[in-house]
Amino acid sequence: MAEQKRDYYEVLGIGKNADDTEIKKAYRALAKKYHPDVNPGNAEAEAKFKEASEAYAILSDPDKRRQYDQFGHAAFEGGAGGPGGFDFSGADFSDIFGDIFGDFFGGRSRSASNGPMKGANLRTSVRITFEEAVFGCEKEIELTVKETCKTCNGSGAKPGTSPETCSKCGGKGQVVFTSQSFFGTVRNVQACPDCQGTGKIIKEKCVDCRGTGYVPMKKRYAVDIPAGIDNGQCKRLPGLGEPGTNGGARGDVLVEVVVGRHPIFQRQDYNIFSTVPISFAVAALGGEIVIDTVDGKVIYDVKAGTQTDTKVRLKGKGVPTLRNKEVRGDHYVTLVVEVPDRLSHEAKELLRQFDAESGDSLNAAKKLEKDDKSGEGKEGKEGKDKKKKFWK
Repeated sequence: MAEQKRDYYEVLGIGKNADDTEIKKAYRALAKKYHPDVNPGNAEAEAKFKEASEAYAILSDPDKRRQYDQFGHAAFEGGAGGPGGFDFSGADFSDIFGDIFGDFFGGRSRSASNGPMKGANLRTSVRITFEEAVFGCEKEIELTVKETCKTCNGSGAKPGTSPETCSKCGGKGQVVFTSQSFFGTVRNVQACPDCQGTGKIIKEKCVDCRGTGYVPMKKRYAVDIPAGIDNGQCKRLPGLGEPGTNGGARGDVLVEVVVGRHPIFQRQDYNIFSTVPISFAVAALGGEIVIDTVDGKVIYDVKAGTQTDTKVRLKGKGVPTLRNKEVRGDHYVTLVVEVPDRLSHEAKELLRQFDAESGDSLNAAKKLEKDDKSGEGKEGKEGKDKKKKFWK
């Protein structure tokens, strides 16, 4: 009994009204997932890859798709050599491999050429203080960058000579080769191995740059660090990175900012947090305290009866936003009541007097005994028993 094939649209996970772009996108995802090179020895993955490839070969061809929509799989029954009876021997998958996969198959996309390409980006880092991150600053960095060789003017060839057109690729920078697969003959495009994709061969290289056309040089750049930048964020310096190839633009320099820790402040987004100790007298009676902020010291009026771990907000005393330095976050302060560990004799007596007036908490045990004695009969006895059990 013949194996029942799945609907091609179902195989690719697309609707019957899908256009060419959607078909290609769906096949790209499945092919990269199940390709035999990615799943060596996996028979199930290979079967799914073949199934998806068969579906793509039919639905990407307008005539075959029209036949399939009208007659289904019966339109292609009787073929030989291909998966599930479909004949792949005459199918050209060069567009699939070149356009869809590109580098995935070990070469460059056919659309890629030895045209202008932007240079690589360079990365470095700079350390700044907490305050510098809040208000911004200017730092200087030193980088080793490639500059055009003055001896050969960037050609890479010895003075008096010039690069020659590569005979292998004819100056295109690419070579095309064919291979056999279960699809039939497949055309692949790769960078020319002789000229490394440049299209040029330098027979006599410049002694200063050794044929690269560039020499390393140390350079210093001023970096404007914006107010509000956070730890790990980058400042981009456009056009100061590696030189491009074949006339392409230079890459960029990415400067990562490393912000040092602050002994008092902590940052979260654009808000600042800190803890300030206050005396028991200020907490109980209220009064003014001094709070350190990134803008300097400020006076804050503590309300009478303030409890420990009370949080107060200093509006607009936080970090400026990157988009608008005039807009700032807030500074949140946690007030912690500080208990003194050293008291004079006079201070201790005053605290005892205060405690006696405010509830006599220092004599809680005596108060409990007094309450027990004030009980009558059975209740008084039970109270004494409870007190004895408690102290055991």
